[in-house]
Amino acid sequence: MLLPQLPEDLLYYIFSYLDHRSLSRLSQVCRSFYRFVNRDAVWKKIAKELLNTGITREGKDIYPLIRLKDRVKIAQNWCSGICRRRIPLRWKTKLLPWLQLDGDTLFLSQAADIKVYHIHKDSGRLQRSPFEVYSGHKGDVCRFVVTESLLISGGSDGKIVVHSRRSDVPVEFSGHNQEVNCVDAKDGLIISGSRDRTARIWNLTSTAPRDTIPMCDRVWSVAINPTLSSFVTGTACCENFSPLRIWDVERSICLCALGSGFRRGAGVLDIRFESPFQLFTCGYDTFIRLWDLRLCPRKCAMEWEEPHDSALYFLSFLQFFQLSSDPVSSPVYCLRFNSSHLYAALATAVHSLDFRQNGAQIR
Repeated sequence: MLLPQLPEDLLYYIFSYLDHRSLSRLSQVCRSFYRFVNRDAVWKKIAKELLNTGITREGKDIYPLIRLKDRVKIAQNWCSGICRRRIPLRWKTKLLPWLQLDGDTLFLSQAADIKVYHIHKDSGRLQRSPFEVYSGHKGDVCRFVVTESLLISGGSDGKIVVHSRRSDVPVEFSGHNQEVNCVDAKDGLIISGSRDRTARIWNLTSTAPRDTIPMCDRVWSVAINPTLSSFVTGTACCENFSPLRIWDVERSICLCALGSGFRRGAGVLDIRFESPFQLFTCGYDTFIRLWDLRLCPRKCAMEWEEPHDSALYFLSFLQFFQLSSDPVSSPVYCLRFNSSHLYAALATAVHSLDFRQNGAQIR
């Protein structure tokens, strides 16, 4: 019996032992192998072991419309740093911008506005002019989140503004008396944190906070657990308390503090849940930490120190790229990425890296 005549299940098993180079060469043997090797199922095992292929640890595919073979090729470029650099947007005044990426749409905060740009599907380039601008703050936008139907922003004016992505009428939520440094939203639940040393819980049914939680320090970051039962706050760590605390959403009480022995001033600037039991944090002390809520809360499961001894403003797990040749460069305040592009916001520009370049040995 010839190899192409074997049952498909057996072929999948045999091909699972091949790396991406061997699969690429195999696809050039004949038309039947070419068609078989181009199936996503053949590449899934390899994709799970590579960077940013869209296959999660649980096997979920977050980019189902893109062939897995193509994503593996692009992933090789991510690992090798093979990309084309561009600066699609520039401005003169130094700002602290924030980004969100939703499909082929990029949201960018600039001063008091949030501008929305279309990303061209083939080139990955940004449209020169925004096709929509969200306003409503009297001061700069500090942070914002995007859901399927809403854009929710917190500003230096102490307000939270909720925009519907389908209408032009924003709703203003009042409660904080200083700048809103952070905001997160899931399924109608909104959590905000402020310089006024409070975290507030909001529902979309009322413009007043459902509950206000006094904090011992300024709140720099918040994140809602995917289960919606709890949330985490990160503070400036200027007092003798742990800057990381987990709170019960319904009862508004502290469930536990994470970690111990934080250096004074080691404020937590970003928090991301990887799962209901795992979260990543980063901040001024130059460490990224992984916390497993099933283990002892006093010690993180893993930690990585930033090699250039710089504050970490956001979480994203990619290799190092020099974005600016300016000797007095800006921090990277925020970045977002999809399967093929990375977009980074600096003080006076948005930089993009396109990883769809020739270089990986996959045909």
